[in-house]
Amino acid sequence: MVSANDFRQGVTFKMEGVVYEVVSFQHVQRPRLAPLVRAKIKNLKAGGVVERTFSPDDKFEDVQLEQRNLQFSYIDGDVYHFMDTESYEQYEFSKEQIGEQIKFLKEEMIINMLMFEGVVLGVKIPFKVDLKVVEAPPGIKGDSGGSVTKPVVLETGAIVNVPLFIKEGEMIKVDTRTGEYIERSK
Repeated sequence: MVSANDFRQGVTFKMEGVVYEVVSFQHVQRPRLAPLVRAKIKNLKAGGVVERTFSPDDKFEDVQLEQRNLQFSYIDGDVYHFMDTESYEQYEFSKEQIGEQIKFLKEEMIINMLMFEGVVLGVKIPFKVDLKVVEAPPGIKGDSGGSVTKPVVLETGAIVNVPLFIKEGEMIKVDTRTGEYIERSK
């Protein structure tokens, strides 16, 4: 059993027959009132994120997810094809099942497929990925006061704000959770 007081980012639990993952949490201490735990939780099957308030004593069934490594193979219309790196079994996911992560997905990328009791819940791409800049406007000379950024287009079609010194053809590291530039890739 896991209690709401044990919530941390990435903790998975089962509530009302549905498997959830904690996206973010906040412990709230209220004067002269019982403490609360506010959490954003993601329904791993449907993909939606909801915000809920719990008592720290609320208990839920602890869930251990099985993870399999899949390699992204190709896109066929709106269907994304993946291959299990161990058994070579093929899997298909729709755009909706992959969600926002889709803009950082490139061919041959290794991702994790999440399963619970033999049922596929979804996929997770790595938190940091290296992507090539395919379009980058030139930096404006003299516009370097503070942290000035410019939008660039990556090989996957995603648009990310980067520092002015990044040029077309460079490899950069991007945080897939926030869509933010981290650093140049080595």
